Amino acid sequence: MKPLRIGLIGYGFMGRTHSNAFSQVNNFFDLQHRPVLKAICARDAGKAKAFAAKWGYESIETDWRRLIERDDIDVIDVAAPNNVHAEIAIAAAKAGKAILCEKPLALNGPEAEKMVAAVTKAKVPNMVWYNYRRVPAITFAKQLIDEGRLGRIFHYRAKFLQDWTINADLPQGGAGLWRLDVKVAGSGVTGDLLAHCIDTALWLNGTIDTVTATTETFIKQRKHALTGKMEKVGIDDASLFLARFSNGSLATFESTRYARGHKALNTFEINGENGSLAWDLHDLHRLQVFDYKDEGNVRGWKSVHITDGEHPYMKNWWVPGLQIGYAETFVHQVADFIKGLETGKMASPTFKDGLATDYVTDSVLKSAKTGRWEKVKKVK
Repeated sequence: MKPLRIGLIGYGFMGRTHSNAFSQVNNFFDLQHRPVLKAICARDAGKAKAFAAKWGYESIETDWRRLIERDDIDVIDVAAPNNVHAEIAIAAAKAGKAILCEKPLALNGPEAEKMVAAVTKAKVPNMVWYNYRRVPAITFAKQLIDEGRLGRIFHYRAKFLQDWTINADLPQGGAGLWRLDVKVAGSGVTGDLLAHCIDTALWLNGTIDTVTATTETFIKQRKHALTGKMEKVGIDDASLFLARFSNGSLATFESTRYARGHKALNTFEINGENGSLAWDLHDLHRLQVFDYKDEGNVRGWKSVHITDGEHPYMKNWWVPGLQIGYAETFVHQVADFIKGLETGKMASPTFKDGLATDYVTDSVLKSAKTGRWEKVKKVK
């Protein structure tokens, strides 16, 4: 196999999921390339060395610019906070590197446009880490929808609920809590959690035309971890919006970090003229299916266990009946990315797909301020 030399920027939670995927992918997928963990980049040299030792990276860098300049790096994997995605990705594209970038693609649509322009001009492979597309049950839902099993779609509803920021004493900013700092994150749950729901919805149900939204920041001030001062909180703690898809269907989206008792409740349901589908991250290997064509006396929701070899990705894992989990979705994404390199057909979601999601979140945040329905810009 040909080596595919990885340069990872960031050593947090996402850095671990990506590293695990790079390490595992050739154990389960037949590919012509093998990821080589060449370098990990982080500002803290000590933490970078510890991460490198644990995950098997050959070297470290403390300056991402130096990492991009290296001739022994083929792929730049951006697992750093949102505010540096654009600068890093644009520089990597100019250097001719393939790029994997964490979601959301950028702080906003205009910034994401520059990233798309850079990878398009450089003609470099690119992908955004919207891993939920690679949950076998969701991929299977996509197949059923594309086959026309649901018929005309009427409704789409999604939610992503957490509860980890309710404590008013929780600071904002710094290495662990940058998601609460608007200058680093760009937004709160809209760009963090709902971005996942939006990407999945766009993939399953097509483009969104208009949205109307409301957001709330429940705790207005928090101490900043870096300055030690009480500062205004600029991110949204909760976000709800209605949407109209281009196919005429209506949608509701909801996300919050203030739903006590929920750590990661991520669900969607789709209702069509001939059937419905529903999925829940807490039972991610099952797809709930309702088919109106069933005989009346047995018509009802079916829980389909997505573990058979004929289901997406599952032939690469265990025997039927044995399930996989969250980490494997990243393995699937790496496998598809590498297959794209080998075939010349980039796997989605590309930077353009990430831009489409950023356009939706921009309109959601704008609507929350204007109180009006807002049009969603379309990717050209």
